[in-house]
Amino acid sequence: MTDIPSPWALEGRILYEDNHLIIVNKLVSEIVQGDKTGDEPLSETVRQYIKEKFKKPGDAFLGVIHRLDRPVSGAVVFARTGKALSRMNFLVKNHEMHKIYWAIVKSPPSPEQGTLEHYLVRNEKQNKSYPYPGEVPNSKKAVLNYRLMASSQDYHLIEIELITGRHHQIRAQLASIGCPIKGDLKYGFPRSNPDASISLHARKLSFIHPVSHELISVLAPPPSDNLWDYFLKSV
Repeated sequence: MTDIPSPWALEGRILYEDNHLIIVNKLVSEIVQGDKTGDEPLSETVRQYIKEKFKKPGDAFLGVIHRLDRPVSGAVVFARTGKALSRMNFLVKNHEMHKIYWAIVKSPPSPEQGTLEHYLVRNEKQNKSYPYPGEVPNSKKAVLNYRLMASSQDYHLIEIELITGRHHQIRAQLASIGCPIKGDLKYGFPRSNPDASISLHARKLSFIHPVSHELISVLAPPPSDNLWDYFLKSV
């Protein structure tokens, strides 16, 4: 089990906060919700932050609305009230939370811009999803839009607009067109990243606030390393 991080370490990573929602820039090492590893999840760190900041006597309410894979970084939104949780779940179910991801790949996509549509089958034992061109038993439709944004000497930055939210969707679909994400051994990239991350980042979240009905749009800075820094300056 890992050491419990200080809730106040979150302060520099909070992208948005009000009485109903809190959006945090997740690190690649964090899990969003507790799992069999026993590591402290980001949800618990956020809960403790709220409890301490607002001096709540009991456990602070915190609802998990969506998740990111552990090796993925970027924007994650949590609900601070039951009303916000139920309304945000409705937005997610109806594809009304707009999600933009950035991915670094070795090979550029061809064509440079397009839509990918597959039917994904999840293998629970392998913790992996397999894409098929047509519907097969136990498959779920997966759709995303992509475009090539920038290139370095060795790598390429792809922007992804996620239309559906399936297990390992971006990872599986990009790999299916010969563009496995940098560091993603599970989906065919030849080498891991030194920090066990994959170069996939939840860059932007946009949605209508469940209570105020205002447009909320946040940008999450990517991890700071030479390659992400290069692409951040290039776009």
